[in-house]
Amino acid sequence: MDKQELSSRNKESRARVEREILDLLDHPFLPTLYATLDSPRWSCLLTEFCPGGDLHLLRQRQPEKRFDEAAVRFYASEVVVALEYLHMMGIIYRDLKPENVLVKSDGHIMLTDFDLSLKCDSSTFVFNQNTFVAHSSNHVHPFNPSSFTTSSCVLPNCIVPVVPCFYPRHKRRRRWRTGHHQGAVEIVAEPVDARSMSFVGTHEYLAPEIISGEGHGSTVDWWTLGIFIFEFFYGVTPFKGIDHDLTLANVMARALEFPKEPSVAGPAKDLMTQLLIKDPAKRMGSTMGATAIKHHPFFDGVNWALLRCTTPPFIPRLVSRRNLVSKDDCPDVSIEYY
Repeated sequence: MDKQELSSRNKESRARVEREILDLLDHPFLPTLYATLDSPRWSCLLTEFCPGGDLHLLRQRQPEKRFDEAAVRFYASEVVVALEYLHMMGIIYRDLKPENVLVKSDGHIMLTDFDLSLKCDSSTFVFNQNTFVAHSSNHVHPFNPSSFTTSSCVLPNCIVPVVPCFYPRHKRRRRWRTGHHQGAVEIVAEPVDARSMSFVGTHEYLAPEIISGEGHGSTVDWWTLGIFIFEFFYGVTPFKGIDHDLTLANVMARALEFPKEPSVAGPAKDLMTQLLIKDPAKRMGSTMGATAIKHHPFFDGVNWALLRCTTPPFIPRLVSRRNLVSKDDCPDVSIEYY
């Protein structure tokens, strides 16, 4: 980063925050900060090289510039656990888009670019299934494929906490028969109380609460996840207008609509519909964060504990330097590809 440019654009604080965040991270789908280097002109952050480029370029190379459902599920699931980790660390990402998701040498993803992220205190609480059902029963609606033409404003009905195995086998079986497992709990760590008034992000990905300026929290990341998934399925974002102003107006006022082509399965549409609820208090993830999203039917079959063992849909091809550039063409440039 050019220090003079950072100073002239008043972005020194953003660069400092990004450096602090990178120094905190320890996750397979997030950057590892190996070293920092400073000179009179440059401030450098040394992280892992990702030879696969970003998911925006990868999508552009796909047939009809779209991913199939299996690829969308793979990339979305890894983004979900990366965002979950950030939220547990008290970090709201705020800039999810395909250009900021890189592909590592093994085909798995790495979120990058944290200059728009917000650091805050994470909130950890114990979630009780009975308490949630009693609190939210008036808002839970059944899975309804016929509602996909408009954006719904309901809480998800797919929040099914995992029953922890705290008991010996015979006692656990007896508790299951008597229904005592209904008191199962999950620990949720989300910066649910964080609020910011900043207008930050990419226009096509901005959440309504950022545009309105009424303050926003961690649910903006789940809105951007909905846009992210939509773009992967359809090759376009859902609220894009002919200019930035119309795009923002569409985000605020236009209902979510799905193109007729390509054909997308019902669970995927339901997930996007619930992530793209304009009211952040009713959006999927507003209460239980990533836990609710992981239990959605779209992610059925995903082994969240073994994501790193899942075969990626694309693995970068290793290319030698001589196949890309010759010293005669670029005598002053030294390029290493691994």
